[in-house]
Amino acid sequence: MNPPASRVRVIPFQHGLGALDYAVPAGMALEAGDAVEVPLGPRRVIGVVWDTEALAAPDVPANKLRPVAAKLDLPPLAEPLRRLIDWTADYYVASPLSVVRMAWPSVAFLNPREFTEYKLGGPVPKRLTPERAKALEKLEGRQGSARDLARMAGVSEAVIRGLVTAGTLVAERVSGDSSPPVPDPDHATPLLSDDQHRVADTLVAAVKARKEAPFLLEGVTGSGKTEVYFEAVAQAIRDGGQVLVLVPEIALTAPWLDRFAARFGCPPLAWHSDLKTSERRAAWAAIADGRARVVVGARSALFLPYANLRCIIVDEAHEASFKQEEGVHYHARDVAVMRGRMESLPVVLATATPAIETQVLASRGIYAHLLLPSRFGGAELPDVKLVDMTRHPPTRGTWLSPVLVAAITETLARQEQSLLFLNRRGYAPLTLCRNCGHRIQCPNCTAWMVEHRLSRRLACHHCGHQSPVPERCPDCGETDHLVACGPGVERIAEEVRRTWPDARTAVVTSDTITSPARAAALVNAVEAREIDIIIGTQMVTKGYHFPDLTLVGVVDADLGLQGGDLRAGERSWQQIVQASGRAGRGAKPGRVLIQTHQPQAALMQALGKGDAAAFFAAEIAARRDLGQPPFGRLAALIISSESPDAARSAAEALGAAAPRREGLLVLGPAPATMAMLRGRHRHRILVQARRELPLPAILRDWLGRVPLPGNVRVVIDVDPYSFV
Repeated sequence: MNPPASRVRVIPFQHGLGALDYAVPAGMALEAGDAVEVPLGPRRVIGVVWDTEALAAPDVPANKLRPVAAKLDLPPLAEPLRRLIDWTADYYVASPLSVVRMAWPSVAFLNPREFTEYKLGGPVPKRLTPERAKALEKLEGRQGSARDLARMAGVSEAVIRGLVTAGTLVAERVSGDSSPPVPDPDHATPLLSDDQHRVADTLVAAVKARKEAPFLLEGVTGSGKTEVYFEAVAQAIRDGGQVLVLVPEIALTAPWLDRFAARFGCPPLAWHSDLKTSERRAAWAAIADGRARVVVGARSALFLPYANLRCIIVDEAHEASFKQEEGVHYHARDVAVMRGRMESLPVVLATATPAIETQVLASRGIYAHLLLPSRFGGAELPDVKLVDMTRHPPTRGTWLSPVLVAAITETLARQEQSLLFLNRRGYAPLTLCRNCGHRIQCPNCTAWMVEHRLSRRLACHHCGHQSPVPERCPDCGETDHLVACGPGVERIAEEVRRTWPDARTAVVTSDTITSPARAAALVNAVEAREIDIIIGTQMVTKGYHFPDLTLVGVVDADLGLQGGDLRAGERSWQQIVQASGRAGRGAKPGRVLIQTHQPQAALMQALGKGDAAAFFAAEIAARRDLGQPPFGRLAALIISSESPDAARSAAEALGAAAPRREGLLVLGPAPATMAMLRGRHRHRILVQARRELPLPAILRDWLGRVPLPGNVRVVIDVDPYSFV
């Protein structure tokens, strides 16, 4: 047995600092992964013991080091999770602290028995400001901490504190340590097809074996992938373990949650940003001590300190939203596979449209490839046809071709439901002046303001800036000359209501489906046949199962080809196939009409013929020829500043110091496509490298050699998905 450590290396929760060495006081036993409180200057801060042997300054005597102030009562970070944190920080060129904070969010350090929440219960304040009135309207029937209520109402925390002082909000004590229900693996065992049984048995065996086993579970839309991986979940529960199910967006999980509850008798534990502080604290504690047996969450749930994790499911594994675009730029799909490797457990990537990277790894045998080739219960895949918009143009001022209009009319006559898919929020993507040609642009970003007619606002979809639709042109001052150009889903909905005034419609976007509750209400309305035509963005393509939805119309299939990056074609394929997969999932046959001005394009031909193999073979060959992922590596450096001169100078300095070595290509610097974002001027450098090169080390050395001013920020995005 090793003697107690006399000194430890600690990562303090202080931005900009690395690991520091501290002495261990007499009588205190510390292990790697323990939570501690340490002195830092005149303050005491939280930290985590990261090593008890490899120290930053081993030549400094222990009696010269400041002692650890306290050991905190928190489950330690286990060694496999610490290795995952180290790997993530190294691979994505981030600080270990930024990854640790995802495992130990701030709620982890709160006392679970001392929560005070507030709810409306007192008189309306005598001084009723607009912000207070807004809070009173938004908080009816809601309860939470001051910070929770401020977020719910969209006001500052000071407004909430003022309402507490005025007696309008009354306090209530709540516990932050409730236990979630335990799912029953034998509650409602399903009747599986032969194909489903074969795949489910493979997954169950992998869970029992408790060995590293990454799987690609590929199945056509409607093939029952969820029911299959539920059998792996059931086995993990029987074995006393925990399961993590990652989903792209927690607001879209309502149908999935219903299916889970029907199978296991209760809902899983959800982890997401909309939880109240008390709920988040209770959830974290239940995860850390193993009481939470099944957890469903978005990206950040991946780093939580599970006590006994046995299986990870990544649902809709192709989704680009698994790539984090703020803070640590990690991809949850890839980190999930790495966590499975470090904790010796199976990871299931479930999707109907696998990413190219995933397909290549499966073809090499690195991932086991499990296939569900047909829909469950005898349902057939929909009939897909291209609509050539050059031969069947819509009438002036409309966006639906005569072919699609006729199909919707026929579908309504049969009392069946239709879906119109257009991946563009709002009413119109551009507002311009017919008199002077002025285009209304966001003041903070190089982007056009998008008109949202439902809320009567112009909005930037990049920074969130909003403003009323002006009566006059901001440039020439003329009235009645501003026009909306191009369609968004709200404009399509307007055309639908004009063409079929008796049809009941629903617009489904991130503006209208903002929570699991709203998603559940949508599902209930569609299943109750209270909606005839759904008009939606990609939000409506993810896992919804509507038996009476028999027609899908893709309004502008060419839109995705304008992405301008290596994944534009792949992303367009995935979105259209997923949208198409909503049609004909029940007993009634489905059909899909894809409107395009480029019917001869390879992507459109593949969609029309349902030839995924040919499309992806061409995409993979092109990537291989160009050395693009997964056959090469990419990293982006985004240099930004509120000062355009500072941003440009820093970008030029980094470009001049770019490393030069065989197998490494540095492109740029150049102004970013989105040259200004949230008020910051931006330049980009793109690095392309052979796979065998140590890219993270090269990037760290490069940035370490170039001193940059404090008003310049450099973001490193390894394996970028955004090229703006």
